[in-house]
Amino acid sequence: MRKILIDSGPLIALFDASDEYYDKTVQFLKENTFPLVTAIASITEALHLLDFNRNAQLDFLEWVSRGGVEIHDIKNRDFSRLKELTKKYQNLPMGFADSCLVYLAEKLDINTIATIDQDFTIYRIKGRKKFKVLLF
Repeated sequence: MRKILIDSGPLIALFDASDEYYDKTVQFLKENTFPLVTAIASITEALHLLDFNRNAQLDFLEWVSRGGVEIHDIKNRDFSRLKELTKKYQNLPMGFADSCLVYLAEKLDINTIATIDQDFTIYRIKGRKKFKVLLF
Protein backbone atom coordinates (compact mmCIF):
# COMPACT_ATOMS: atom_id res chain seq x y z
CA MET A 1 0.00 0.00 0.00
CA ARG A 2 1.25 3.46 -0.89
CA LYS A 3 2.09 5.70 2.07
CA ILE A 4 2.75 9.43 2.42
CA LEU A 5 5.33 11.02 4.69
CA ILE A 6 4.09 14.02 6.64
CA ASP A 7 6.29 16.81 7.95
CA SER A 8 5.66 18.85 11.09
CA GLY A 9 4.31 21.90 9.18
CA PRO A 10 1.00 20.32 8.18
CA LEU A 11 0.76 18.60 11.58
CA ILE A 12 1.00 22.00 13.27
CA ALA A 13 -1.41 23.62 10.82
CA LEU A 14 -4.01 20.92 11.45
CA PHE A 15 -4.22 21.94 15.11
CA ASP A 16 -3.88 25.70 14.67
CA ALA A 17 -6.84 27.24 12.84
CA SER A 18 -4.95 30.54 12.54
CA ASP A 19 -2.13 28.88 10.55
CA GLU A 20 -2.04 29.97 6.90
CA TYR A 21 -1.92 26.29 5.84
CA TYR A 22 -4.83 25.18 8.02
CA ASP A 23 -7.46 25.04 5.23
CA LYS A 24 -5.12 23.28 2.78
CA THR A 25 -4.15 20.75 5.44
CA VAL A 26 -7.74 20.00 6.43
CA GLN A 27 -8.71 19.60 2.77
CA PHE A 28 -5.73 17.33 2.14
CA LEU A 29 -6.65 15.09 5.06
CA LYS A 30 -10.30 14.91 3.98
CA GLU A 31 -9.26 13.76 0.51
CA ASN A 32 -6.27 11.58 1.43
CA THR A 33 -6.83 7.82 1.42
CA PHE A 34 -3.25 6.74 2.15
CA PRO A 35 -1.62 6.13 5.54
CA LEU A 36 0.51 9.00 6.83
CA VAL A 37 4.00 8.26 8.13
CA THR A 38 6.36 10.39 10.20
CA ALA A 39 9.18 10.23 12.73
CA ILE A 40 9.06 11.03 16.43
CA ALA A 41 11.24 14.07 15.63
CA SER A 42 8.36 15.59 13.62
CA ILE A 43 5.93 14.82 16.45
CA THR A 44 8.28 16.51 18.93
CA GLU A 45 8.69 19.53 16.66
CA ALA A 46 4.92 19.86 16.22
CA LEU A 47 4.26 19.64 19.96
CA HIS A 48 6.94 22.23 20.65
CA LEU A 49 5.47 24.66 18.13
CA LEU A 50 1.94 24.06 19.44
CA ASP A 51 3.07 25.05 22.95
CA PHE A 52 1.09 28.29 22.71
CA ASN A 53 -2.08 26.27 23.41
CA ARG A 54 -2.18 23.29 25.77
CA ASN A 55 -5.54 22.16 24.32
CA ALA A 56 -4.06 22.10 20.82
CA GLN A 57 -1.25 19.90 22.14
CA LEU A 58 -3.73 17.59 23.87
CA ASP A 59 -5.89 17.35 20.74
CA PHE A 60 -2.79 16.56 18.69
CA LEU A 61 -1.74 13.82 21.14
CA GLU A 62 -5.24 12.36 20.98
CA TRP A 63 -5.20 12.38 17.16
CA VAL A 64 -1.84 10.59 17.14
CA SER A 65 -3.01 8.05 19.73
CA ARG A 66 -6.03 7.23 17.55
CA GLY A 67 -3.79 6.40 14.60
CA GLY A 68 -3.80 9.72 12.73
CA VAL A 69 -0.22 9.01 11.72
CA GLU A 70 2.19 6.06 11.83
CA ILE A 71 5.38 6.83 13.74
CA HIS A 72 8.44 4.94 12.55
CA ASP A 73 11.43 4.47 14.82
CA ILE A 74 14.88 5.86 14.31
CA LYS A 75 17.44 3.55 15.88
CA ASN A 76 21.00 4.22 17.06
CA ARG A 77 22.39 2.51 13.96
CA ASP A 78 20.46 4.99 11.77
CA PHE A 79 22.30 8.01 13.11
CA SER A 80 25.29 7.54 10.81
CA ARG A 81 22.97 8.03 7.83
CA LEU A 82 21.28 10.99 9.54
CA LYS A 83 24.73 12.53 10.00
CA GLU A 84 25.56 11.96 6.31
CA LEU A 85 22.32 13.65 5.24
CA THR A 86 22.80 16.56 7.63
CA LYS A 87 26.34 17.10 6.35
CA LYS A 88 25.27 16.85 2.71
CA TYR A 89 22.57 19.50 3.16
CA GLN A 90 24.35 21.64 5.75
CA ASN A 91 24.02 24.76 3.59
CA LEU A 92 20.20 24.73 3.85
CA PRO A 93 20.64 23.73 6.82
CA MET A 94 18.85 20.41 7.23
CA GLY A 95 17.19 20.01 10.62
CA PHE A 96 16.96 16.75 12.54
CA ALA A 97 13.28 16.18 11.72
CA ASP A 98 13.96 16.67 7.99
CA SER A 99 16.88 14.26 8.05
CA CYS A 100 14.68 11.68 9.76
CA LEU A 101 12.02 12.05 7.06
CA VAL A 102 14.52 11.74 4.22
CA TYR A 103 15.94 8.67 5.95
CA LEU A 104 12.45 7.16 6.31
CA ALA A 105 11.81 7.86 2.63
CA GLU A 106 14.91 5.81 1.83
CA LYS A 107 14.17 3.05 4.32
CA LEU A 108 10.46 2.67 3.51
CA ASP A 109 10.69 3.50 -0.22
CA ILE A 110 8.28 6.44 0.04
CA ASN A 111 8.74 9.40 -2.29
CA THR A 112 5.63 11.45 -1.50
CA ILE A 113 5.62 13.98 1.33
CA ALA A 114 3.03 16.40 2.69
CA THR A 115 5.00 19.49 3.71
CA ILE A 116 5.16 23.25 3.55
CA ASP A 117 8.97 23.12 3.61
CA GLN A 118 10.51 24.05 0.25
CA ASP A 119 13.70 22.22 1.18
CA PHE A 120 12.02 18.97 0.18
CA THR A 121 12.25 20.14 -3.44
CA ILE A 122 16.03 20.05 -2.98
CA TYR A 123 16.46 16.91 -0.85
CA ARG A 124 16.95 13.69 -2.76
CA ILE A 125 16.09 10.14 -1.76
CA LYS A 126 19.23 8.00 -1.91
CA GLY A 127 20.95 10.97 -3.56
CA ARG A 128 18.93 10.76 -6.79
CA LYS A 129 15.17 10.49 -6.53
CA LYS A 130 13.07 13.64 -6.11
CA PHE A 131 10.23 13.92 -3.63
CA LYS A 132 6.70 14.38 -4.86
CA VAL A 133 5.68 17.32 -2.68
CA LEU A 134 2.03 17.74 -1.63
CA LEU A 135 0.44 20.80 0.05
CA PHE A 136 3.22 23.20 -0.87
